[in-house]
Amino acid sequence: MAFLSTNSRFINTVLIGGDFTAKLTAIAEAGFSGVELWQQDVEHALMQTRAQLDTLNLARTDYQVLLNFDGAVGDTRHEKQQEALRMITLATEIGSPMLLVAANTAECDSRTIVSDLKGLCQQANKAGLRVAYEGMAWSTEVDQCDKAWQIIQQVNEPNLGLVVDAFHLYVLNRTLRDLDGIPAEKIFLVQLSDYDSQPVHEDIKTIARHQRLLPGEGCFPLKELVVYLDAIGYQGPVGLEVFNDDASKQDARIVAKRAKQALEQILMNT
Repeated sequence: MAFLSTNSRFINTVLIGGDFTAKLTAIAEAGFSGVELWQQDVEHALMQTRAQLDTLNLARTDYQVLLNFDGAVGDTRHEKQQEALRMITLATEIGSPMLLVAANTAECDSRTIVSDLKGLCQQANKAGLRVAYEGMAWSTEVDQCDKAWQIIQQVNEPNLGLVVDAFHLYVLNRTLRDLDGIPAEKIFLVQLSDYDSQPVHEDIKTIARHQRLLPGEGCFPLKELVVYLDAIGYQGPVGLEVFNDDASKQDARIVAKRAKQALEQILMNT
């Protein structure tokens, strides 16, 4: 038996190198049931991507990532609002049920975060989309799950939920206490990755974008997180978001199989 045994398993395509078509084939062959799709990949070949996903029977876990949207200031504010509308349209066209929004990492007006997200959720709802909100370790205002949950509660829209990214939780030496009181149904997505030390803050962004490890290759207490999510009855997707430059240069099929094995190993009830 495994923890989260009925939850769909996904992988972010960023770990896999090579042509996007080959990436998707490798992911399907490895046994993943879904993928996180990057905006840049989809925009380049929308209909081809959708057709291949259908052929491979790969679910679209989410479409990402809308950056620096909440609390955007100056000219950037209008640009980000227009980008959000485009991404909602593309998410619908690609067949994704969810748009991922990362908490602002640039200049940010904290007074407009809630209203910005509320407007986004209302627009997304018209398209039948959910919105997954992620606090990142270097976000300007909302850098952790507990802070993101406070914002989600203030926005108070039924299609807005939380992303739990193990990297951003543990790289700042946080604990599961950050998840206390968050209902399982308001956690929309769980992303797993690992790292082999506790880095200094100045290195976190570089590590996050280039050197993350697969579950079990580092020292993060991922099993503890999985057990907790299983205990509260989390039913959403669980998968891998692993940015690793070395892995992306290797054979796509080998990396995808190794990634699937790492994910299932951390989910094993042992």
